Formats: sequence, structure tokens, C-alpha cells
Amino acid sequence: MRGWWRELADLVLPTDCAGCGLPRAGLCARCRELLRGARARRVRPRPAPPGLPPVYAALAYADEARAVLLAHKERGALRLAAPLGGVLAGAVRAAAGAAGPAAAGGPLLLVPVPSARRAVAARGHDPVRRTALAAAGELRRGGRPARVLPVLRQRRFVADQSGLTAGQRWANLAGALGTVAGAERLLGDGPVVVVDDLVTTGASLAEAARALAGAGGSVAGAAVVAAAESSVP
Repeated sequence: MRGWWRELADLVLPTDCAGCGLPRAGLCARCRELLRGARARRVRPRPAPPGLPPVYAALAYADEARAVLLAHKERGALRLAAPLGGVLAGAVRAAAGAAGPAAAGGPLLLVPVPSARRAVAARGHDPVRRTALAAAGELRRGGRPARVLPVLRQRRFVADQSGLTAGQRWANLAGALGTVAGAERLLGDGPVVVVDDLVTTGASLAEAARALAGAGGSVAGAAVVAAAESSVP
């Protein structure tokens, strides 16, 4: 019910631009073009966690991009999923293209990094999964078969990552993710791209890749909307 009300309110209530704050509904023309013009590139946290796949990000986590991501994630501005999904689709294409033959067979399987259940309940929606669904739609419209495969689950309690060092984040997430029953069969349908909204230390992406590889997934790379400054070479 909460997610339904947010979606309805987002459609009918006037809002300021989520990026720059100008009085607009959703995004102003300049911020929309900023997202549309994003070009994905390889990023790598320093230091990088063991097992981190190649990561591609379309934006730096700053200014308007940061504001749009936070508006979608924390304030439930659900209409932003579509433009953010377009940005994520560009990063997925870059990750799959860089993987070469490893990403050639079958549809692309976009596996979102899971949020804790308590976080999803507090927000009223799952922002990464919603953005991944929009990205998969964008990829299909562009001629690349793709679908979202939400097969990852948290197997144990994970502390809030904010304020933790890179090493503490790795330890916090080590072994924390697993796959749902039947994931092995589903993961055999095509190359996997792990997706998230943001990369900081890379701990979440590395743990997701480990869990997926353990279930037989062929991880071609990882794609995110934005990368923190510490992750941009």
C-alpha cells in the first residue's frame, strides 16, 4: 500500500527537479540531458576487494547525480527509475561489451545486489531492483535480450555500511549473500551482470559475484549508475 501511494503521489503532485532543485515535475531538461548524455567507463575502488569483477559506472556520485539517486532511493521518487534505468543500461552494455565472447550467449541476466528487508520495508520499495527492471526494458528496446534475475538473498545480518572503512565493509559482507533455491538452473540461461545503484568500496559487488559464481553463474562484470570519488581512477 505504501509503495502504491508513493507512485500515485509522484505522478500527480508537483515537485522540484530531483537533480538541481528547480521547480519542475521530476527532472528539469538540463538534468534529464545530463543523465541521457552519461557515458559508462571502467572504475575500480582503491583498494579493491578480492574477487571484484570489472565494474562500469556511468556517472560520478556528486552534485545532480547524487541528488537524483538519493531522491529515488530515500525519498521514493519512483518516476526517477526510468531515467536512472536508462543510465544503468548504458553501464550494462559497457560491461557486457568489455567481456567479449563471455557475454555473447543468451540473454543478459541482470542480478541486483539485494537490500536488507528492513531497508526495503522502511523505504517502501526496492530502488536497485526497480532501476534494474527499467534498465532491462531499455536494453530490450535497443535489441539486446535482457531480464532481471533477483536470485541473491542476505543469509545473515549485515551492519549499516556507512562509516565503515573499506576493510570493515569487506569483513561485514564476507559470506553474507547466498542464492535462492533453483538459482543454478536460472543462472545457466545467459551471462550475468551484477547491478547496483552505487559503488564505493566494491564490497557488495565482490560478494555478489562470489555468491553467483558459487551457484554456477557466469559473471561477465558489474554495472552501476554512479561511482564514488574513491572508485574513479
